[in-house]
Amino acid sequence: MAVWPKRPLIYEINTWVWLRELSYTYGRSVSLADVPPTEWDAFASLGVDAVWLMGVWERSPVGIRIAMTNNALLADFRKALPDFDLKDIVGSPYCVRRYVADERLGGTEGLAAARLELAQRGMRLILDYVPNHVAPDHIWADEHPEYFIQGTKENLKESPVVCLTVGDHLIACGRDPHYPAWPDVLQLNAFYPGLRHAAVETIEEIASQCDGLRCDMAMLVMNPIFERTWGELAGAKPDLEYWQEIIGKVKERYPDVLFIAEAYWDLEWELMQQGFDYCYDKRLYDRLEHENAKSVRLHLLADLSYQEKLVRFIENHDEPRAAVAFSPPEKERAAAIVTMTMPGAKLIQEGQLEGRRVRLPVFLGRSPQEPVDGRIKAFYQRMLQAIQTEAIRNGEWRLCAQSGWPDNQSQENLLAWCWRKNEERRIIVVNFSPGRSQGLVQVPWNELRGRKWRLKDVLSGQNFERNGNEMLHPGMYVDLEGWKVHFFEAVPENSGKS
Repeated sequence: MAVWPKRPLIYEINTWVWLRELSYTYGRSVSLADVPPTEWDAFASLGVDAVWLMGVWERSPVGIRIAMTNNALLADFRKALPDFDLKDIVGSPYCVRRYVADERLGGTEGLAAARLELAQRGMRLILDYVPNHVAPDHIWADEHPEYFIQGTKENLKESPVVCLTVGDHLIACGRDPHYPAWPDVLQLNAFYPGLRHAAVETIEEIASQCDGLRCDMAMLVMNPIFERTWGELAGAKPDLEYWQEIIGKVKERYPDVLFIAEAYWDLEWELMQQGFDYCYDKRLYDRLEHENAKSVRLHLLADLSYQEKLVRFIENHDEPRAAVAFSPPEKERAAAIVTMTMPGAKLIQEGQLEGRRVRLPVFLGRSPQEPVDGRIKAFYQRMLQAIQTEAIRNGEWRLCAQSGWPDNQSQENLLAWCWRKNEERRIIVVNFSPGRSQGLVQVPWNELRGRKWRLKDVLSGQNFERNGNEMLHPGMYVDLEGWKVHFFEAVPENSGKS
């Protein structure tokens, strides 16, 4: 499928766990090759544009053995699964032995079958790529040790670098410079030309099997970051950035494949300049979880061309479940409305719509049974239906100005923006605080003038009448209880639309 929608809705699936749950549900072994059609239909009914099958590649037996000796990991496993057993460890999806779909998940043919099923329903497939490291038993470790950060016992004696011995070579374990090394992976040398050439070949092989790549911890291989992390062990810094070189070459062959960066440290803009189509908006996530409406509003003042290339979310496999992180439940709903009605791509995770609360370590192939939260599920169903409108999918987004009164500044708790496409108009107002808030929201549409407007809240069913002149200035009066939302469809009174 060549053309991606402007603002794709992406659904993340923990592939191993999902197939295991389907096998239990249907009373037979289910792989990617024979997922019941109704399961694919269910994603399409949500308005999903792409499914991210997280963790389809072959995982490392060596990595599993290392994980089994890590007491901290084992404690996390037992916390997530009270009846945890060592056989539940299937390995980390980011400790890749081979970029080949695991036979236990259906193999290459099963992956191709899944992609076809998605395409037949107008959906695309996203797969993982891990640029920073590979498993200790990856073929490169034996055949191309020069692809890795290496050292000798002498020059590493005073270094914090953790290493594994592979054959005659001492190879550094992968790391993020802010945290201890990961003991189950080997650090690739992003500066080495041969590695970059091999990475292009690897990504081209992945791109032949999907429509988009989610690139893990993409900022770790940026030249300045990599140089600060590894110093002289990395060798000379190349003239070209890793992603500038890699993405440029891959897109010569696969121009329509989408590149999504898992990105932190406020490096999103730089990664976009190096070729990424979208980057995680972790800054928005943090503001929604820990800060207030004013902080979120400041984030939304960024240039629209930048915002259109961000991936908005309140949950993914690296973060706590939204039902836990955004408490009380009304806050989760408010945060979900915020992320799902902004410019850019949107990401939801399997289980988010059902209110799951256990963040499952990615090493595990089984999740605990959790009850479905009927209220949160009903909310997400209404919201996902509400955003399937041309105004939000392909229209023009505008942030709304707002004001209050000298003796009432609770309008600072409000977030407001609007969407317009031809005759479709939507106005979203969120009270992102626990207390009741009032304010005047100025809707920046000149066609409001001289007409009366009916505002239908598509989530609650409430109807309001407003004077268009007043909506422009001084503003539309809003009075919302804590964490409540207005999701208005705006229709002129004489339109005849019911």
